[in-house]
Amino acid sequence: MTRLLIVCLGNICRSPMAEGALRARIRAAGLDDVVEVDSCGTGDWHVGNPPDPRAVRCAAGHGVDISGLRARTLVTSDYQAFDVLLCADASTARIVRSRAPDGATAEIALLLDWAGQGGGNVPDPYTGDAAGFETVWTLVDDAARAIAARQRRGRPSVPA
Repeated sequence: MTRLLIVCLGNICRSPMAEGALRARIRAAGLDDVVEVDSCGTGDWHVGNPPDPRAVRCAAGHGVDISGLRARTLVTSDYQAFDVLLCADASTARIVRSRAPDGATAEIALLLDWAGQGGGNVPDPYTGDAAGFETVWTLVDDAARAIAARQRRGRPSVPA
């Protein structure tokens, strides 16, 4: 089982969109039983809240329902419970690295870089308009496709 945790600031825009996209791509690839996906934020402003309505609308427009997700914050146990902490941007990665406890085993990486997409940062659409959410969707869905393909290559018994 590969366990991936997507991390942004408040866990209401980028990380739940990425979680939804990645879950959809993992499911479509038939990898539900070998890849687990979750998301969280570094801040606690939105804990327990659903994703931003604009994120929900954007994901739904692409056939992915993220309305049932609820924001949570990064906790110490995440550093051992997950294999990779996939950060939305460099600032988030710095925060995640600075909070790593002794004995942390999770790899900490930028989402786009780990997916082989380059470019580094997923921009935060929170203060923008619907177009910003579409930009984020394109980035995280492309990353999700690449991650699913990479996971599939690691499991040749899954039919193409």
